[in-house]
This record gives sequence, structure tokens and C-alpha cells, in this order.
Amino acid sequence: MEERYKISDPQVLKAVAHPLRVRLLGLLRTDGPATASELGRKLGESSGSTSYHLRELFKYGFIEEDPEQRDGRERRWRPRHRYTSWDSAEMSATAEGREAVRIIHMRQADLVRRVMEEFDLADWSREWVDVAGMNDHIFTLPPAALREFSHKAEELLNELAARYADDPAATRVHVWHGAVPRAPQEEP
Repeated sequence: MEERYKISDPQVLKAVAHPLRVRLLGLLRTDGPATASELGRKLGESSGSTSYHLRELFKYGFIEEDPEQRDGRERRWRPRHRYTSWDSAEMSATAEGREAVRIIHMRQADLVRRVMEEFDLADWSREWVDVAGMNDHIFTLPPAALREFSHKAEELLNELAARYADDPAATRVHVWHGAVPRAPQEEP
């Protein structure tokens, strides 16, 4: 699997921004290869609908057929890339690009909401409850500092994932970070 799919075409970003497609791609990335029927059951969708959207993801290069299919009756799909990325400045050069980025950001925020709704503290040990959750910080930073934070956070997460890969207490976790500048506040 390739590490990253860097998108430079707003049409491609819009293709994956569809609510069902982004969920299908997310499930393939987190849960592994699956058929349209399996994904349909997980999402409460018909296999015809999931099959159509999987073909669209394939068309735009997000997924591929799994060569280790369990049975030959139905295609098994897997992600081609671990992550999807884009250059927001490049995308913002056109109205179509700005709209595609806005839509995908809303899909990402929706994922955070869904995951937090499904997270039940009663299902986890005290150790997990102590470290799980979200934080909200407001700092005054220039763009360079935010870029440095993003790069260092990704480096640290990769280092920690490698270091703790064999830890019996390790489980898959969602880790998010996001930042947007606040509009200047008018003086009263």
C-alpha cells in the first residue's frame, strides 16, 4: 500500500468528498479489505449503492481490487493509500477547489462527531478512559508555527506507533488534530 495520495485536481477531491464514499474509504482503511455487501451491511446501505460508490472510488484511484479475494463471486476492495492529502492553497485557486476542500473538511468533522458519539466510557478500562478524549486550545501563532506543529505531531505519532507496535495493550485509535485561524474580533 502506498503511503499518501496527493490530490491536485478539485474534481478528484469532490469525488471522495461524497458522504458515502468517504465513509467507504475510511472503513477500508481502518477495517481492511471488504466487499460491497459487507460494507453495505456495516453502513446500512444496499450493496447496489455501495458497489456503485466503490466503482467511483476505483475510477479516481482511491481503491483497488484485493488480489487475495476470499471468493470469486464478489469483488473485494482495498485502499491503495494510507492517507489522502491535498494542498489547500493550490485548491483555493478556484471556486471549485475551495468548495471541494470545504466539503471534505465538513466530512472530517462529521467523522469526529460520529466516533465521539460511539465512544462509551463504560466500554473501556480506567487506563483508556484517562487518556481518551479531546482538547481545545487557542494560541496566537503564525502559519510557520502551525506547519511545524503539524509536521512534528505526525513524526511523533509515527515514532510512537513503531515503538509500541508489539505492546499487548495497543489498539487502533483515532487521532485528530486540526487548526484554523479565528476571524479578528471587532473592538466594542
